[in-house]
Amino acid sequence: MQRRTWLKLGAVSATVLILAGGATALWQPGLRQGRLTPGAQDVFTSVARAILDGALPTEPAQAQAELTGLVPRIDALVQALPPHAQAELSQLLGLLGTGVGRRTLAGLAPDWRSATVAEVQQALQSMRSSRLGLRLQSYQALHDIVGAAYFSDASTWPALGYPGPLTI
Repeated sequence: MQRRTWLKLGAVSATVLILAGGATALWQPGLRQGRLTPGAQDVFTSVARAILDGALPTEPAQAQAELTGLVPRIDALVQALPPHAQAELSQLLGLLGTGVGRRTLAGLAPDWRSATVAEVQQALQSMRSSRLGLRLQSYQALHDIVGAAYFSDASTWPALGYPGPLTI
């Protein structure tokens, strides 16, 4: 085969994989009735472990309790988003929940539950420094949602040095 034939075959294969991943995301969205699906919860739990590494308690049971408490706060944050933002986030989470989407968009080979903190951090760094706008926006959305949901809880304020709202 000639080089051009291989390039065409590669482009067609990539297109088919992206379309298949997108179709799967439509069949299995990241949100159902405005709430995170179990797959979306796995994405956020794994991303939160990576982003909050160093901010979470060092005791594994306490860190897991923090992550477990974070999921309902993320759910509440997502429910407060306007419908168009929920739809876009649902598509993103649905895509990241598929093997093809996770590998293509995040560059993460293992599934979200079995990926190590270092692997997820590397995938997030790859998304953050990507020239592809979709990957960068995906990183920003995941980062901002995790950060807002985690640090909105009053129990995390002392770690930030924030005394809380002023009382008059």
